[in-house]
Amino acid sequence: MTAAADLLLTNAAVHTLTDGDDTAEAVAVRDGEIVRVGDAYELDFLNGVETDVIDLGGRVLLPGFIDAHTHLRNVGRSLVHADLSAAESPDDCVELLADAANEDRDWILGFGYDESTWDESRYLTREDCDRVSESRPVAAFREDLHTAAVNSVALDRHADAMPNEDVQTEGGEPTGVIVEEALDVLYDAIEPDAAETRDLLEAAQNDANSRGVTGVHDMVRNSRDPEVYRQMELDGDLSLRVRINYWSDHLDALTEIGLRTNHGSEFVQMGGVKTFTDGSFGGRTAKLSEPYADAPEAENESDTDGDATGQWVVAPDELREFVAAGDDAGFQLTAHAIGDEAVREVLSAYDDTDDPGAARHRVEHAELTDDDALDYFAESGVVASVQPNFLKWADEGGLYDARLGTERRERSNRFADLLEAGANLAFGSDCMPLDPLLGVHWAVNAPAERQRLSVTEALRAYTLGAAYAGFDEDRLGTIETGKRADFTVLERSPWEHPDDIENIDVALTVVDGDVVYDRR
Repeated sequence: MTAAADLLLTNAAVHTLTDGDDTAEAVAVRDGEIVRVGDAYELDFLNGVETDVIDLGGRVLLPGFIDAHTHLRNVGRSLVHADLSAAESPDDCVELLADAANEDRDWILGFGYDESTWDESRYLTREDCDRVSESRPVAAFREDLHTAAVNSVALDRHADAMPNEDVQTEGGEPTGVIVEEALDVLYDAIEPDAAETRDLLEAAQNDANSRGVTGVHDMVRNSRDPEVYRQMELDGDLSLRVRINYWSDHLDALTEIGLRTNHGSEFVQMGGVKTFTDGSFGGRTAKLSEPYADAPEAENESDTDGDATGQWVVAPDELREFVAAGDDAGFQLTAHAIGDEAVREVLSAYDDTDDPGAARHRVEHAELTDDDALDYFAESGVVASVQPNFLKWADEGGLYDARLGTERRERSNRFADLLEAGANLAFGSDCMPLDPLLGVHWAVNAPAERQRLSVTEALRAYTLGAAYAGFDEDRLGTIETGKRADFTVLERSPWEHPDDIENIDVALTVVDGDVVYDRR
């Protein structure tokens, strides 16, 4: 006799997102595993005395979203500190920072501003931050986390420790704008302890669950996050599957203690080891093969293209050494590369390893790629871990237009080209913002044809594609018998409302058979 189900989700429009995207009406779950997918009538035979039956009223049931590139602590910071993402001007940011000032904290912090959407399109400055406070340190982070603004108090405390080239000046005086390695000094200064880290991660987890996210690949560096994640799991308080990608400066320690990719538990796993190559388009620090369209003119004739094509955060020779060492030690590698020159260098370094596809080495972002890079992704099996929400900058007159010009803007974020070539495509958000449906919306409604995916293709990249990037395609990413019961339930069908996917609400989120969010 077949045992009863623990959970029965019925009267649903089930999209399995398998190759044929089979549809069904109901899903049965036992011990956190999918045991049957099919007709509501047939599955009702698994309805027992203790079965929790949820009638979804025709809502859309999908595999749980997996965000392949997150910084969850920063999501928590936006929720606990000032959220600058909705600001429409520098004055808005100043007001939000002042409103969020907490006298119990030394620092006044804000996260997530994007000046490219403002009428007054400029970075925040020391002058702006001084308006917030002249007695306490203030820092406001651009959403790409490669640029921040600080006030005079913060500069007085920390400027001496920051690389001069990463502290922007005007007339010999610091403007308050800092980039790249100067930010490391800032991050060290505001590093939370374990208790505060837990507050941040719990706030971020709740937000992620409310957006249908059931798993994340979190990029962590010099923080208490791994310790806190494991304690949350031990306490039974973790409602996300967390795959931890450690920074490159942890490589020796990870090797010494015997951690390896895919080690871990049901909910907390070791992922890859991450490195940078370049910066960001917003900060003009992504490394390009040709100068930025809006590169500042050289101050004298002896200047070369240098900064006009961006900068290396990790030089190519150093990158190759890291890739060789990490691959030899058996780790999956994840490399941040945004500009076409940076992407080219990462793929070249991966090509020197034995089998980059089997190792599932990843390029994070890959916002600008040439045809050779496209072919290599497809031929090698290297994962393109990309962020569809970045397409918000790809419209005419947007950030990409300003930085790259029309031709390069139209071949940014080439998701359709990558899929057509046969590349492994994984979607994530980089928490700008953490919202899979927003990313799916942009991928479906992208400005250029080479960027645009079907609804099914976009959803697969946020489910099965992200699962593959984490070696999890056999247990996650589709709705099939034998896989873990991670689900997202939507109020409306994205296939029926392709022009309005960003406004579709998440009704229910299930992780390992447990309901972790319910807004019905």
